[in-house]
Amino acid sequence: MNDEARYAVLIDAENVSPKYIQIIFDEVSNYGLTTYRRIYGDWTSNENSGWKSTLLDASITPIQQYTYTSGKNASDSALIIDAMDILYTMSVDGFVLVSSDSDFTRLASRLRESGMHVIGMGESKTPSAFIAACNSFKYLDVLYDSSREGKEEEEREEEPTTAKPSSNRKSPSPNNRPHSKSSKSKAGTSISIIKRSINNIIQENSDEEGMISLANLGNQLVKRHPDFDVRNYGYTKLASFIPTVKNVKLEARKNSKDGANQLFVKLK
Repeated sequence: MNDEARYAVLIDAENVSPKYIQIIFDEVSNYGLTTYRRIYGDWTSNENSGWKSTLLDASITPIQQYTYTSGKNASDSALIIDAMDILYTMSVDGFVLVSSDSDFTRLASRLRESGMHVIGMGESKTPSAFIAACNSFKYLDVLYDSSREGKEEEEREEEPTTAKPSSNRKSPSPNNRPHSKSSKSKAGTSISIIKRSINNIIQENSDEEGMISLANLGNQLVKRHPDFDVRNYGYTKLASFIPTVKNVKLEARKNSKDGANQLFVKLK
């Protein structure tokens, strides 16, 4: 029997670009399996034509919702009704709400009240109320920019070198090199607030030796700031981000059970 968490992925086509589709399901795969894949919109409208070629490849079920009034998002109500129907079947462990629309704030809160794990996904313009209503929130535009930078770097590395480099300076490790300022500016919670929270979490949750595991620290950060993701600040790993925090030290300790090294964080 598969013990992976099951998620219903519900996408608001009128507020999300089809270019994010791969990122959406790559992110969900980090949490578990997708049992429902539905997307809502008026498929008779030319505005949603960009999605049509994507739906089959990603195995997403399109739900038709006609736009009855100009300027109104008709798909909102259909998505909300489906979410509640799925909730009552008790066939999933969580929901992924993909939209930059604050209209889904109450839905996210209601799902959490029922014990569901709610992941929000949208662009950096998403209102803070919707972000706060989710257990965690992912900025699709930040992740998309990061993935493009990664692909461009891979392509440059694969290109044959025709001339020797003019300098012997080593470039920073990909894990430690921040992305462009434009990428960093898209993160919702400022990096100064995140670093302050890291210090507070260590003080409040450390053991008798003043240490907290890196994994526990990451979980606590997401609870305090649902939009926290080290990729928002140009890093690929939390372990690479921690050394940039003032007065914080990263240490490796052996696990008493299996002898494997485990990363811990403490104040200097």
